[in-house]
Amino acid sequence: MLKRAVFYLIGLLILSFGVSLTIVSDLGAGAWDALNVGLSIRIGLTVGSWVFIVGIILIVVNAFLRKHKPDYLAVITIFLVGSFIDFWLYMLSNLEPTGFLFKLLVLLAGMTLLSLGIATYLQAKFPVIPIDNLMLALQDRLGFKLMTAKMTGELIALVLALIFGGPIGLGTIIVTFGVGPIIQLFFPTMEKLYGKWMHEG
Repeated sequence: MLKRAVFYLIGLLILSFGVSLTIVSDLGAGAWDALNVGLSIRIGLTVGSWVFIVGIILIVVNAFLRKHKPDYLAVITIFLVGSFIDFWLYMLSNLEPTGFLFKLLVLLAGMTLLSLGIATYLQAKFPVIPIDNLMLALQDRLGFKLMTAKMTGELIALVLALIFGGPIGLGTIIVTFGVGPIIQLFFPTMEKLYGKWMHEG
């Protein structure tokens, strides 16, 4: 159990660092992250607080779509991710990328770490982030294919991010289409690493 928790926490730390890098890259963050930044700018509170609030709303929406009880344990996941994002954004507050190439480098590093973090934390089989659960809920309720369900969720977030003035740009397109394949690239390696680590001692 302790090893699972360590893998889970490391994954969430890497994931949130990646998200924070995409935000500070100034090229546009992923749709859901752009929404949280937009809400933070327009209404107040930290980006991490909005990760938590939007996550709570999604837990309720997912429960309604899947006709299940709300995934209460996912509250722990979103609380940790929100807290970690606020921590990393504070640590990165002096990083202001200048020039397109530097910004792109920061964005790509963020996207890679974000994908690695997801591939890592999923191994522990603890409650998933409500955004990922929304994809499964849309698939169950509306009979969408997984990719269609994922893109529907991203489109909803994109529209809301535009309404609240979140950082939408070239980076948003790169993150939207780039994260999935990179997760698939990292997943088998992290699966082997997790399996090996769990069987040691």
